[in-house]
Amino acid sequence: MSSKIVPVIMAGGKGTRLWPLSRSSAPKQFLEFLGETTLFQKTLARVADKALYDAPIVVTNNDFRFLVAEQARAAGVALTSILLEPVARNTAPALAAAATLISRLHGDQAIMQVLASDHEIDADATYFDCIAKARAAADAGRLVTFGIKPHEPATGYGYIEIGEDLGNGANAVRRFVEKPDRDKAAAMLETGGYLWNSGMFMLPVGLFLRELRQYAPEVLDAAAEAVAKAQHDLDFERLDEAAFARAPDISVDYAIFEKTPIAAVVPSPITWSDLGSWDSVWKTGKQDDAGNVADGSTTVLDTRNSLVISRDIHVAVQGLDNIAVIASEDAVYVGRMEDSQNVGKLVKHLASLPKTAKLTETHPTAYRPWGGYTSVLNGERFQVKRLFVTPGKRLSLQKHHHRSEHWIVVRGTAEVTIGDRTIPLRENESVYIPQGELHRLANPGKIMLELIEVQTGSYLGEDDIIRIEDEFGRG
Repeated sequence: MSSKIVPVIMAGGKGTRLWPLSRSSAPKQFLEFLGETTLFQKTLARVADKALYDAPIVVTNNDFRFLVAEQARAAGVALTSILLEPVARNTAPALAAAATLISRLHGDQAIMQVLASDHEIDADATYFDCIAKARAAADAGRLVTFGIKPHEPATGYGYIEIGEDLGNGANAVRRFVEKPDRDKAAAMLETGGYLWNSGMFMLPVGLFLRELRQYAPEVLDAAAEAVAKAQHDLDFERLDEAAFARAPDISVDYAIFEKTPIAAVVPSPITWSDLGSWDSVWKTGKQDDAGNVADGSTTVLDTRNSLVISRDIHVAVQGLDNIAVIASEDAVYVGRMEDSQNVGKLVKHLASLPKTAKLTETHPTAYRPWGGYTSVLNGERFQVKRLFVTPGKRLSLQKHHHRSEHWIVVRGTAEVTIGDRTIPLRENESVYIPQGELHRLANPGKIMLELIEVQTGSYLGEDDIIRIEDEFGRG
C-alpha cells in the first residue's frame, strides 16, 4: 500500500475548440500555447513532488501514445503506466480502469487524484493547500471533487451547489447543475454557494470501486475485464477492446457523483482555466498595457484587448479591438473574442466540406516516436518535408515501393543506413536513397537532428512504408 497520492492524468481528449492550433490528431494538451511547455507537461510538473505523489498513470488512446511517452521523457517524469483506451467511453470507464489497476498495484487504501491534462493552473501555495484538504476529506471516506470559486457568470462550466460544512475545508455536495444560460449563472453567483465544476477529483480507490459496484456495475465489470485482459506493449498497457467497448459511454459525474451520498467538494480559490476557448487563453495570458496577448511571430499596433498568435507566418494586426487572430502553418482563424466560444461550430462546418475537412484533423507537422516532420511543399510526383529526429532515436529499417528520397542535413549529425552500409552525415551533406532500397535514419548526437527530405515518385503516401525492423512496435 502506498501512502502517496497516485495521480491519474486524463490525456485522451481530441477537442478542436482551439482550432487551428488544436486538431483531432494534435489536441491542445500536447501543444505549446503561451510559452515553451505543453499543458500536459505542466500537469506532469504539478505531480512531480516525490514526497507527495507516486509516479503518474496516464490514460490516453493509441493515437497519442508516443506523444505521451515522449513529452513525459522530455519533462523528466517517470510514469507508472500509460493506459490505452481502445475506444472512447467517457470518464467513468476510464477512471474505473485506472482504479482497478491502482488497486492491484497499491491496494484499496490508496488515494488517486484525477487531473485533466489540458487545464491551465497556477500551482501555488493555495493550490497545494486545496490538495491537502481534498486528501484529508478522501482519507475521511469521501469522494472529493474540486470546486472553483467563480468570478463571472460563465456558461461553459457545470456548477456545484455546496451543502453542509464537513470540516477541514470540505463541504458536502448538495447538487450538480448543468451548464446554465447566462441569466441562471448570474442568479447563482448572486445567491452564492455555487462553484464551477473543475472535473478534478481525489478518490479513495476502495470506496470508488465500491460506489461503482453500487451505482454503475456495468462500467466496473467492463473496465475490470479490460484491465485483466490488457496486453503489455513497450511502455503501454492496451486495455482489451472487446471488454472495454461493452462499458456504457458515461461520465463519472453522471455515473457516480450525482448518486453517491459520500460526495464532497473542496472550494478552491485557485487560478484555473480549462482553456476551452480563445478568450480563456487571452484571459490567462500576460497582457500588455492595451490588454493584448501576443505570442510567436506577431506585430500588434493600435489594437486593444486582443489575442494574436502565430506559429509560422508573421501576422500584423492594426486598429482592431476585442478580436482573436490565430495562425498555424496552413490555416488562420479571425473572429470576435466573444464568438470564440463557438469555434466548434466553425470546425464542424469545415469538417463537412471535402476541401477543408483535413484542416480539422491533421497539422502539416506530424509527431512520431522518433521526432516528426513538417510538410513544406507538395506537387505532382514530388514532396518536400522537414524531418526532426530526437537525440538517440532512430526511424524504422524500411523501404518504399514507389518513391526515392534525398536527405540534406541542416543541423546535427545523422547516421544513415543504406543497404548493407552505414555512413555519417554532417551539416550541409546529403545522400540519395533509391526506390526500393532498404534504409534507416538515426540521430547519434546530443542535439536535435534536422534534415530536408525531397521525395520523388509515382506515389508519395505515408502508407508506402514497408517496415522491416522497428523498435516502436509498428508494423
